[in-house]
Amino acid sequence: MLDFPKFNQEPDRSGEGEQPVSDKHPDLSEEELNARHAEKMRKKKAARDKIMATKTIEKGLLIVHTGKGKGKSTAAFGLAARAVGNGMKVGVVQYVKGKWETGERAVLEHFPDQVTIRTMGEGFTWETQDKARDIAAAEAAWEASKEMIADPSYDLVILDELNIVLRYDYLDLQDVLDTFANRRDMLHVVVTGRNAKPELIDAADLVTEMTQIKHPFREQNVRAQKGIEF
Repeated sequence: MLDFPKFNQEPDRSGEGEQPVSDKHPDLSEEELNARHAEKMRKKKAARDKIMATKTIEKGLLIVHTGKGKGKSTAAFGLAARAVGNGMKVGVVQYVKGKWETGERAVLEHFPDQVTIRTMGEGFTWETQDKARDIAAAEAAWEASKEMIADPSYDLVILDELNIVLRYDYLDLQDVLDTFANRRDMLHVVVTGRNAKPELIDAADLVTEMTQIKHPFREQNVRAQKGIEF
């Protein structure tokens, strides 16, 4: 887990009292200061351009959003919106949140030619309280996921909360990893949910850990709200 500062610590004031650039060089005119800044930015741009010139590969990415913080599914649906805006076709399988009526689903359903959403979940495990039923739902959702991954018309497939069912070993992890490894070269797959398996993290191209620093649900007893959580 990333190491973040605690909010009850004293704020870092190490930069307080630092002089602005113009005060550091009182002998320079405004024109000379601007010229110095422009030269500094020119060098920075040249270094950046040199780095970018080496980035020549395009490939489908396996992306994992995990961690205890809010925003994993939110970020995934942001990618879906971006893909739709670029004329791409998106498939979504929701492993847990099937019962929720969400704003993102309402928006994406306005693009039926570009977006397919399969809401296969029956709620969180503590809601169903039926392990056999949860496993059956997870297996059905995984079959739908494999169909989308195998379908050449899709450019992006989002497997929302897949990490949760993998955490409880409701699916064969090796089957999941093999399916991802054997997908088409340009297919992007996004997996969300906390507690991502280490093997999935190793296989992924891009992993983001959402770290909870503050959350109103825990600290202020604020319930899930429309437009924020759903």
